[in-house]
Amino acid sequence: MHFATGIDRKLSIPLQRQLYEQWREAILTGRFRAGERVPSTRELAASLSISRGTVSEAWDQLMSEGYLETAPGSGTFVCRELPDNLVLSRRANSDKASGEVRVRLSRYGAGLTEDWRPVSSGRGVIRFSAGTPDREHFPIALWRRLMGQQLRRLAPAAFDYLERSAGDEGLRAEIANYVSRLRAVRCVPEQIIIVGGSQQGLDLSARLLIEPGDEVGFENPGYQGARRVFTAYGARLRPLPIDASGVVVRGLDRKTRLVYVTPSHQYPTGVSMSLGRRLELIEWAKHSRAVIVEDDYCSEYRYSGSPLPSLQGTASGAAVIYVGTFSKVMFPGLRIGYIISPPSLVPFFKRAKSLADTQSPMLEQAALARFLAEGHMERHIRRMRRLYGLRREALLDSLWKHFGDGAHVMGDAAGMHAMVRFDDKGVMRRAMQNKVELVSADGYYLTQSPKNEFIFGFSALPERAIQEGIKRLSR
Repeated sequence: MHFATGIDRKLSIPLQRQLYEQWREAILTGRFRAGERVPSTRELAASLSISRGTVSEAWDQLMSEGYLETAPGSGTFVCRELPDNLVLSRRANSDKASGEVRVRLSRYGAGLTEDWRPVSSGRGVIRFSAGTPDREHFPIALWRRLMGQQLRRLAPAAFDYLERSAGDEGLRAEIANYVSRLRAVRCVPEQIIIVGGSQQGLDLSARLLIEPGDEVGFENPGYQGARRVFTAYGARLRPLPIDASGVVVRGLDRKTRLVYVTPSHQYPTGVSMSLGRRLELIEWAKHSRAVIVEDDYCSEYRYSGSPLPSLQGTASGAAVIYVGTFSKVMFPGLRIGYIISPPSLVPFFKRAKSLADTQSPMLEQAALARFLAEGHMERHIRRMRRLYGLRREALLDSLWKHFGDGAHVMGDAAGMHAMVRFDDKGVMRRAMQNKVELVSADGYYLTQSPKNEFIFGFSALPERAIQEGIKRLSR
């Protein structure tokens, strides 16, 4: 048998790796036949002028992978059944049989039938579809500095597994102070659980409170992300109409297990729930022993008057789960949200969170705590409120200029989007022709939807882009 002779000491590849790869290739290509004896480590080391230990490492690797085998007293041989041949044989047999094995999904898995709509990546497209914060105006240099400070200050233990499924204690204290001051939420830090954005908060709520077949009262139209969560867990959604005072709760009965609402700025209509309607919902929840999930996704942005207080703050005696997020006021990639739970449910949320992902990243939580404590959050919100207010005005002015009374803007002067109903039936066709990305409201309804309703996200678009986009829609 000829020994391998391609060892090159100038290469950065270790000698044992070179030897292993050359012999494996020689065996697979048939240069060395099955059952053929191979030289001993001593013989090969002498032949190649390398150490015996180097050859032994390569031989051990080849034997562990099934290319070589030893026979006591006889030596080392090429295996008669090579692993590559076994894999190919099994794959061929499998292909001949029935293709990929069909796996039976759980009810939850089978319910995941929708994907998020892909964002257009074409050049020159004006995207009213985003509804995301303006990243260009976020104080990223300040955020980097805070992250660096916390990275230097964090104890080594913070980078290990911690018994902090509810989140960093400092951040929870700052959030409690923040929401009580800005949103009139009544809570203590112990009621707060840090989650990976509001979407995880909704998922944990559904896991803890929904059984397949349970009825959930749901705004119609309503937020698609929440709808998908509840239906995936087997809930039956009961459509709740939206009028000028918010969600209509009249007609709810004791069969409803949970009601999901966005009272401060209903998504997607933009309507704010009146105080009378809030009190009506709270009284129903008390008598029905049902749970209210309040999604307060962008309540900070109100352009006429002060932000409305939270529903949770007025819900004495009713079980309200308050869900908030920093993704809308800072940047989506942060993925830090929070649940404010009724005290009796806190242990269950903490356990469910620890099963979902053990704990949220500690470095970002520590930096966010400082961002809140030093007043940067409220200053940033004030700046963005002025900026978004001007962009909303640019949207309304452009709609009036190009469509007049034919464009009906719904909801209050708040939030990061506006819902618009057009009399003109050709808006979507012209949007597609003129590189304007629009989102139809059809997918947000549980029942038959009105025609020609669209959701305009304006927060991430400069005023000139907004004006140009509406102009294109009118061509």
